[in-house]
Amino acid sequence: MTVVIFNTVKRVKNIRTDYILKRELEHLLAALMPENRLALEVSLATGLRITDVLSIRTQDLKQRMSVQELKTGKKRRIYLSTELLDRMIACSGKIYVFEGRLDYRKHRTRQAVWKDIKRVASIFRLKINLAPHSVRKVYAVEQFHKAGGDLKKVQRLMNHESETVTMLYAMADELSSRSNFIKNKDS
Repeated sequence: MTVVIFNTVKRVKNIRTDYILKRELEHLLAALMPENRLALEVSLATGLRITDVLSIRTQDLKQRMSVQELKTGKKRRIYLSTELLDRMIACSGKIYVFEGRLDYRKHRTRQAVWKDIKRVASIFRLKINLAPHSVRKVYAVEQFHKAGGDLKKVQRLMNHESETVTMLYAMADELSSRSNFIKNKDS
């Protein structure tokens, strides 16, 4: 990626979020603020983008529910485990499950979750670009392996238009390990 600022060209490192192993992610989740941890756990269980998780209204909270994705406008059916649903009910505010810090009429921002995961990644001294969207990659990889490599199934679960995009998510573990191999080889 190239950025031009006042006629100077500056190379920017790849801005895509990185993949992290699920067992490593679980350690990071344990260090997050409780509400942010829960939001990311919902994302991990459903594959929803963090903005869609944060915008779930308390009145709509059910074990099986439809969520309209903010990015695409598509409807999507999700299932929440009893344990996850109970924790969301316990956390829920007057309007949104994840209330805003300053105004209960607004939901928590994705930036708040992003800052918290960046804080924890820094504490753990991770050298990867970890963000809430990394959790969606973990979900896709997990579903890809559960489906026995059925990319079409993962595509439906992720609500992607393109099979190519789904492949980038579903094979993030493989792409990450190859990228690390190349980096280590060049060192």
